[in-house]
Amino acid sequence: MTDTLLSLSTDHCRIAPLTADDARALTAITDETVTSRVHFLPAPFTEADARALIARSGGGDVFHAVRDPRGLELYGVVGVHRRVGHECEIGYWFAARVRGKGIATEAVRAVVAALAAAQPDCAIVAECHPDNERSRALLRRVGFVSTGRPGKRPGRILMTWRAAPAWRIDVC
Repeated sequence: MTDTLLSLSTDHCRIAPLTADDARALTAITDETVTSRVHFLPAPFTEADARALIARSGGGDVFHAVRDPRGLELYGVVGVHRRVGHECEIGYWFAARVRGKGIATEAVRAVVAALAAAQPDCAIVAECHPDNERSRALLRRVGFVSTGRPGKRPGRILMTWRAAPAWRIDVC
């Protein structure tokens, strides 16, 4: 999956490759609240930076645009990054105007499910600042658990995705 870009639809968003036409919208949603958390984004994030990020997408780093259901308005980005061994790292950022509405959870869940189906031997991980409670909560909702180990980037914790069991016993 990280070699090809995917296209998905959920109830509230469309997920597809970022394109060169997204540069201006990507710049608009990538403010200081994002650049202060995402280590590889420069601050301030310019349209030239957006174009460079879009051009870099493919191979080991794939950046997906999360858009409104009509596919027009850019809500956010979900990235999938191949790591050493059989690990794929997921990361994301979303426009301030859509935070707290469940869109990020829905989009990240869809990308993780597609990644797990396409790469069943790949461990899906995420790194998060311990003080970023909203992001950690999103990851927990999607099925990530803390490993108790530090991430590769300073000050981050490593979380890993655990697929829900295919079977379940309900007790009434």
